[in-house]
Amino acid sequence: MKEIIIIIILPVLTGLLFFFVPEKFRTIKALAALLISIITGYLTIVMFSTGNQFLTQDELFASSGMSVFGFNLQHDTGRHIIFDIDSLSKLIVLFISLFAFLILLYSIVYIKAERVKNYYPYFLITLGCAYGAVLSDNLILFLTFWGILGLTLYKLISSYDEESSATAKKTLILIGASDSIMIIGIAILWKITGSLSMGSISLPTTNALSVVAFLALITGSFTKAGAFPFHTWVPDYAKSAPASSSAYLPASLDKLLGIYFLARITTNIFIMNEWLTLLLLSIGAISIISAVMMALVQHNYKRLLGFHAVSQVGYMILGFGLGSVIGVAAGLFHMMNNALYKSGLFLSAGCVEYRTEKEEIDDLGGLSKAMPLTFCASLIFAMSISGIPPFNGFASKWMIYQGIIDFGSGSGIANKLWVLWLGLAVLGSALTLASFIKFIGGIFLSRQKPEFGKVREVPVLMWIPPVILSIFCIIFGVFATNFVVPKLFMPVSGEFQFTGFWNSSVVSLLVVISIILGIIFYLVFNLKRFRTEDSFIGGEKIQDQTGYPTPEFYKTIGEFGFFSWIYKKAEAKWFDIYDISKKFVLWLSHQLSEAHTGVLTDYVIWAFAGLIIMLLIMI
Repeated sequence: MKEIIIIIILPVLTGLLFFFVPEKFRTIKALAALLISIITGYLTIVMFSTGNQFLTQDELFASSGMSVFGFNLQHDTGRHIIFDIDSLSKLIVLFISLFAFLILLYSIVYIKAERVKNYYPYFLITLGCAYGAVLSDNLILFLTFWGILGLTLYKLISSYDEESSATAKKTLILIGASDSIMIIGIAILWKITGSLSMGSISLPTTNALSVVAFLALITGSFTKAGAFPFHTWVPDYAKSAPASSSAYLPASLDKLLGIYFLARITTNIFIMNEWLTLLLLSIGAISIISAVMMALVQHNYKRLLGFHAVSQVGYMILGFGLGSVIGVAAGLFHMMNNALYKSGLFLSAGCVEYRTEKEEIDDLGGLSKAMPLTFCASLIFAMSISGIPPFNGFASKWMIYQGIIDFGSGSGIANKLWVLWLGLAVLGSALTLASFIKFIGGIFLSRQKPEFGKVREVPVLMWIPPVILSIFCIIFGVFATNFVVPKLFMPVSGEFQFTGFWNSSVVSLLVVISIILGIIFYLVFNLKRFRTEDSFIGGEKIQDQTGYPTPEFYKTIGEFGFFSWIYKKAEAKWFDIYDISKKFVLWLSHQLSEAHTGVLTDYVIWAFAGLIIMLLIMI
């Protein structure tokens, strides 16, 4: 199957060539990149329509190989260049193509306002390596593509000031550190099983070494996906990076790759024990609640979206932590839904920023009439992520709820806590809705400020991608049980029956009927005839000048008892694993520097101490 080589090599080589094209030809590079995304997208559709295949290098290349210093490169590398085209990988690459095309279309206009040096070369290299990571069966090959993606993630942040430069560095260090831990996990796997093939390993977590390997690999998965406690780079990245970069990486691509790898870890590579199941469910619940609570008090709408990107990962972890067929299907379905509405939200935020040049909710308001398409798409995304029927977010969350209830029939410790997992998941949805009332109300529905009187809808190439994504949110919700889940996700997870009386199409029909009846009642009973009066305050008419900023209502949350203490500690970065590690390294460096006294006797003592330690280790 030559398609697999083309979709990896073509974007990477084109991206490398683009480094030699001057930035003044940015539009030409944008159009060429868009063409590449169309070609690779077509090839992924071809791959999706074919059967599952397991391909080695010898099957992909017809030549006998090239010899260097007596080594046959093709023969020697063939042990590692192995691709597995199964139902899961085909599904992921298909959606990677969709997001790449839409975001490149959006970037043709948007990226002119947010200059990122060599944006299109890094974008295409990211695309090719993402394909390679998803299709790789060999863990070494997978890690190679995975590591390159960490570098392109760093380069797609526009380092235009000290804050953005610090964010880029933080992102690179966290991703790089997690990749190093992954290497340890892969080494332990090879030591235990003698294999590096994800498809052939099925390791029970019955001893300390296998558990360490499991924890090392999920560290890489959680960091890439942005799950607690390795999530702190995501809100910072969302705030500092261009909206197109945020929509491409933390919102869609990194979620797809991180959760894809989590799916491989939990369903293929390891057989989880009871305590690891409890660990995953706990991390999922903590990710949901902690991140959404942080989102509630945000005033910067891009940072708010960043915390929600973390919160939604918790639902996916809950699904895979359940370990059941419906849990795995729900986790994958929510992964895809999240990528749809979260990418759309970041693109919509970019539209608002493009027209207003504002990032604070307090500075905005009343943009619904000026930007109706952006508003409608944002409203659909907000309802989707909040789990409101009949949109896609409700469908996948409902499946997770069903999976948790079924999980409660087991006898393990985690099973007995099913009410806790269910309660926290439902609470997370309620808090998500509360924060998106602030997002929609503060940006689009509150009183419009005079300086935005001339604001208009963004150019057509910028509003088309959010509108398309919003249509996907509707389709994936309305046809969830009848088409989407059976055709896209059951081939990956396995067949199952939906529990309870629920059908997505019936729910959607009932919602439409209720809306139609509401409109009929409104028109028949002349409910539009009502009287409005100005407020009476000492005889002065000030209604047109007064307003109440939407975010002000949410300040009470941050001032309430225990929450106030938590938020203050969060602002001080007590829960930021990067900041904690940085302080520890600086402290350790200071302690070591204190040891350099300049006195010869002290150095001799240190040398003897080192020799004694080495001898003890060798013995």
